Amino acid sequence: MEQIKSVAGRVTSRGLVLAVLGAVTLAVAILSVAVSYDILEPRFGVWAIPTVGALDALWVVFQATEILARNHRQRARRVLIAGLALTAVNAAIPAAELALAAQRGGARLDLAVILTPVAIVATKTAWWIALPSLGRAVSSDTRQAIATRRQHVADRLEVMEADAAHRVELLEVAAELDARVAKAEAHYRETVLKAQQSTAETLHSQAVSTEKALTAKPVPAAAVAIPLPDLESWTPTALALPGGGDRATSGAPALDPAHPGAGDDAQVSATSGAPGEDAVMDATLTDMATVAGIEAPRRGVTLTDAQLDLVLRYLRHEQDPALSSCRQADRDFRAAGFKASQERVRGTWKAILTREGAEDHDDESADDPEDSTV
Repeated sequence: MEQIKSVAGRVTSRGLVLAVLGAVTLAVAILSVAVSYDILEPRFGVWAIPTVGALDALWVVFQATEILARNHRQRARRVLIAGLALTAVNAAIPAAELALAAQRGGARLDLAVILTPVAIVATKTAWWIALPSLGRAVSSDTRQAIATRRQHVADRLEVMEADAAHRVELLEVAAELDARVAKAEAHYRETVLKAQQSTAETLHSQAVSTEKALTAKPVPAAAVAIPLPDLESWTPTALALPGGGDRATSGAPALDPAHPGAGDDAQVSATSGAPGEDAVMDATLTDMATVAGIEAPRRGVTLTDAQLDLVLRYLRHEQDPALSSCRQADRDFRAAGFKASQERVRGTWKAILTREGAEDHDDESADDPEDSTV
């Protein structure tokens, strides 16, 4: 009863298991006594009763002693060996009867004789399996402490299971979101790359077209030299374009400051042609000078060699057919208000005719008195 009940008299789980195994063992021992007595009584008579009683009683005692000695392995080993020996003896009596009955042949086999050795061996096996798992008998306080600890471990394990489930769910959702974000980022980068590719192709095409245009039609230096307006100092001003008949009334200058007709060169305009013709001539000479990369020739100012060559070429090809008389070219040159010595004019004119494969049709004569302008 000490093994079955606790100090407080409450039935424990260990005691309940032992009680069930004890009841089964006692029932098997009674069955073994009855069967063994029926087998041994014809041979031993009344001595069969104490014989089978002692064998089964010792078998039960050894089994109970094994429970009590479980804390001492050396003692429990001795009881275990003795119990196994008695188990073999008790099971051997009905087993031998079965063997003899089989040899006699035709004898009716009793079911109790068949079940007894099986029950004895199975009961001993049940004790051998269950007893090590029962552990030691402990007090109620110790059992309570163990139960509390087990409950704490169980609660902790349940929390760990829940945390693991939450972690798995979080990782699955995070993996799905990462995949969606990565797909969106890839689509965005692909769109940006396509836009850059389209821009690069457009700019390349435009650059090729611009390069071809610049190669075929270079921008004049005068266009590049035009200053851009400044936000702080810009005021609207009419451009000095040729052919403007109403500029004098609009307040804008009649001619570009680079051309004669105002300021110090006013006296030259008196000898020049019509204002409209002078403006056309000045505009043409300015364009030719821009292409040649030199300063535009100015009336009343001694011209350089390059400017003199430019003006004489203009005077030669202004007429149809082209002018070939040096004397007439010198008259037109001075009538237009340009300044250079007669010697320079004649030398430059001959150089122009030589380049173009033409001849001077003037007769060799003395210099004109009015051509002595330096």
